[in-house]
Amino acid sequence: MDKNQLSLDLMHRMRLTGMATAFEESLTTTIADTMTPDAFLSWLLSREWDYRSAAAIERLIKSAGFRYKAYPEQIDYNINRNLSQNKMERILSLDFIKQGRNIFITGSSGTGKSFIATAIGYHACKNGIRTMYANMSKLLGILKVAKNKGTLETELKKIERCRLLILDDAFLVPVDAKERPILLDI
Repeated sequence: MDKNQLSLDLMHRMRLTGMATAFEESLTTTIADTMTPDAFLSWLLSREWDYRSAAAIERLIKSAGFRYKAYPEQIDYNINRNLSQNKMERILSLDFIKQGRNIFITGSSGTGKSFIATAIGYHACKNGIRTMYANMSKLLGILKVAKNKGTLETELKKIERCRLLILDDAFLVPVDAKERPILLDI
């Protein structure tokens, strides 16, 4: 086994996938020939960092439970929904999360409230913020069952680990007397 293959095997065993991919790329191109050893090592490390950062973002997005993909760049500000690009940019600064504030997105049916909420959630995930996206009625149903099973605390801890909770379709269905205290626990 040659040194390059040994290095690759060690990188894979150490789970340095981004670095291994970059190293393999360097073997088939002349990229390493133009770098000093220090610059080459720095390049490998930055590729590993980028790989891990991208993987972490993907995990956050997957665990958030979004119904579909939505990005802030896709928001159409020409639609009459009383949302300016300036207001959206202020929301996308995510200061409301740091300040522990809530945002309510209101509007008529079909105006894109869920899309905007999802876009904010995707943006939060891309900024390393653990997010949970849930239909409020379904979430309250799950929590009601958990309360009956005696596992409500466990379910609430899952929610508490998230810095951003997006409750979609909130109050479309009236909240019953058993759900009200659970909603206040959230």
